[in-house]
Amino acid sequence: MSNTQSRLVHICSEQDWLEGSSSAEYRPTSLDEVGFIHLSTPEQVHLPANRIYAGRTDLILLYVNADAVADPIRWEPGVPTDPEAMLFPHLYGPLPTAAVTNVMPYVPGPDGRFAALGPVD
Repeated sequence: MSNTQSRLVHICSEQDWLEGSSSAEYRPTSLDEVGFIHLSTPEQVHLPANRIYAGRTDLILLYVNADAVADPIRWEPGVPTDPEAMLFPHLYGPLPTAAVTNVMPYVPGPDGRFAALGPVD
């Protein structure tokens, strides 16, 4: 996995996106709580999704063009249960809504778990 990947995703509820996307910058609560916005690669997004959101059916994925983001994106360790050496992208600033290139539903399977996604072209 490259630390320079330009296609990233952010998980949020559809309601949070609808409320936050009306301005030029999307500011989820994590930005105030921990100082950054959690992002993932498409290949790793199922890990935090299953850890935090298992069973939820109101989620969407925001596909983000990292090249359109001015604030720093730092690749940092996740939680101890994630594979060793796996780093997650964290955006240290608001997400420009213009950097969101696609919005897709992210629905778990019948068992309530989210499947891994393939790479995004």
